[in-house]
Amino acid sequence: MAAEELVNSSHWGAFTASLDEQGLSVTPDPADPDPSELLRNIPASLDKGVRVLHPSVRRGWLEDGPGPSARRGSDEYVEVSWDRALDLLAGELERVRSTYGNPAIFGGSYGWASAGRFHHAQSQIHRFLNTIGGYTRSVHSYSHGASSVLLPHIVGDEAPLYRPTTWNVLSEHTDLFVCFGGIPAKNVQINAGGISRHTVRESLERARARGAEFVTISPLADDLATVTDAQWIPVNPATDTALMLALCWVLLNEGLCDLEFVDRYTVGFEEFARYLRGQTDGIAKTPGWAANICGIDASTIGDLARRMAAGRTLVTTSWSLQRARFGEQPLWASIALAAFLGQIGLPGGGFGHGYGSTGGMGAGKLPYPLPTFHQGVNSVSDFIPVARISDMLLEPGAGYEYNGQSRVYPDTKLIYWAGGNPFHHHQDLVRLRAGFQQPDTVVVHEPFWTATARHADIVLPVTTTLERNDIGCGRYDEIMTAMQQISPPVGESLSDYAILTELSKRLGVEEQFTEGRDEWGWLEHIYERWREAIPDRFTPAQDFGEFWASRHLDLPGADAKHVLFEDFRSDPEKYRLATPSGRIEISSSTIAGFGYDDCPPHPTWLAPAETVDVGSGPYPLCLVANNPASRLHSQLDNGAVSVESKVLGREPIRLNPVDAAARRITTGDIVLVRSDTGDMLAGAVVDDRVSGNVVQISTGAWFDYSSPDVAACIHGNPNVLTRDTGSSKLAQGSTGQLVRVEVEVYRGEVPDVVVHDQHRWMSPT
Repeated sequence: MAAEELVNSSHWGAFTASLDEQGLSVTPDPADPDPSELLRNIPASLDKGVRVLHPSVRRGWLEDGPGPSARRGSDEYVEVSWDRALDLLAGELERVRSTYGNPAIFGGSYGWASAGRFHHAQSQIHRFLNTIGGYTRSVHSYSHGASSVLLPHIVGDEAPLYRPTTWNVLSEHTDLFVCFGGIPAKNVQINAGGISRHTVRESLERARARGAEFVTISPLADDLATVTDAQWIPVNPATDTALMLALCWVLLNEGLCDLEFVDRYTVGFEEFARYLRGQTDGIAKTPGWAANICGIDASTIGDLARRMAAGRTLVTTSWSLQRARFGEQPLWASIALAAFLGQIGLPGGGFGHGYGSTGGMGAGKLPYPLPTFHQGVNSVSDFIPVARISDMLLEPGAGYEYNGQSRVYPDTKLIYWAGGNPFHHHQDLVRLRAGFQQPDTVVVHEPFWTATARHADIVLPVTTTLERNDIGCGRYDEIMTAMQQISPPVGESLSDYAILTELSKRLGVEEQFTEGRDEWGWLEHIYERWREAIPDRFTPAQDFGEFWASRHLDLPGADAKHVLFEDFRSDPEKYRLATPSGRIEISSSTIAGFGYDDCPPHPTWLAPAETVDVGSGPYPLCLVANNPASRLHSQLDNGAVSVESKVLGREPIRLNPVDAAARRITTGDIVLVRSDTGDMLAGAVVDDRVSGNVVQISTGAWFDYSSPDVAACIHGNPNVLTRDTGSSKLAQGSTGQLVRVEVEVYRGEVPDVVVHDQHRWMSPT
């Protein structure tokens, strides 16, 4: 008898699946015009060889009790019953709360764990911690931390991140796409909460067929892989701001700047113009000046500026540009450049930020909220920027600057982490390891034995989306999916909700946390509450039972014809921006008042270390550490697509043929990659789509520190190389995109990668 086919969803697409003695079979939704290959990773979710099968407690913590420990990350684990694990955890939470207060608990969670609305790990852990008095939290994201802080100062809010001009408008109206950082095809497979229809490729093809032209400005030619005839300008990494300033100079110098627009809709133009002309620092930001910095011809810059002024032009910057030192500057400069062109608020013109970063960017946004598992209210006011977790753990009580505030890092005694993998996202992983050794206790909910789990004292096995029921939907997707349980739980895994329910009983807050509902009761409750709350014209006729039986529900009303700042352009007084001036702030008096030397009051060229003396010194190459094509962040690195991408079991690192030849490196070699922060092994791939003096490796290879005598990571996780420093005092955003390195053939005995095999990794040392 054939196994029943059930419906489920992921951040990279909806699918049907069946499970029998042959294993898990996954089939893309037939209505998806461009389904993601990443669906082939999903069967690895059930791989017992890498799953946490039982509640486990680190031996040193079990024997010696709570406290800082250098054994965290290398100790062995003892499997215990669920009752014992939860009793230990409840007692430790109560000890920390009563002794140090709730600010001593850091509630770590970083999204992407599930496309479901109920089994959303971040909502689950935050709701639980709020019922016991709150927790210290993190704010913003590794993806666009600098942008999230900067944009409210410049345009009043984060609308460019969450409601940009839609692809339907761009494909019909844009003449020239100028793409700083490209529009990477690999990233548009992904959307938080799910993506039932992958349509970005179709939108780009429709624009190209209409005659639109594309320019990709990046050290990687394939950052705009979906448009085969795009012009590639191979700019040096981290020099986009200099190029944008020179483009502004050309527009100003040649009378192509829309002075009427900047006068009516912006403030700070004159101050910025003086800087461009060199009247404030003695350096005119001419194409000749920028050419030496960017590694491209001055004539290329002048020609591009004139092309941009000749038609409807979209200036778009990828999120990657702001994940670097002084990362606020390229975004700010791109907004100034778009203001000079005078097309902000016009269909197909203006600026965008993050097209190609996810499949949701540029899709129509639904005009109503989605079903939500409410997190409650956090009574603790303490927070940190998300990329500053090592600083918090290593420097409790130390002061730091952030967005005009002087803040102090809290003293963290207990980390409770559910959802996300900081040993993927964070920089300088050796330093993060040292940070994780400082608290009294680290608790992790994890399906897999990731490095995060291996640095915990209490590891609680949680189910994946295949092992529970949920409701899948995203704010940029027009389909709601019944996520049906396909597999029984692996080992003794429980859902986050089941774990926290049992914990809440022990701490006397069960009613506040559960409100008397089990999983099925919550699914029906959040669906029906949502159905009652949305506007009548969008209310679905199906009750929860009917929705579940039909498996899918259309979500109408998405605005597919949205133009960013269209209302503001039509009437800048009626639709004032939420900036101090009500207008776009090319120069910000607020930021000027902060007095930050690393974030001046207008777009400014500040040279990141990666741009200085490229091609020389002990680390002559600039490594670009971008998102992977073979997985979502580090999720399912053991999946088929991810494993197939490896070179001899290591993450592939791409080198330009000239750089490879100079180092006698050929495709297939195992190479040692060194920075002033750390070192790693990787598998070499020689590729002429990478600029000279540049190498590229994707993030997300599971951190394998099992052979420290060889390298800090033998699997190819670039975050052992990157520096743990903030973008600036303004945002303190992640700077993990770039680092200077040297690469050489590894001549020693090559150790096995063991991070995907819990039995080998977990052997006592």
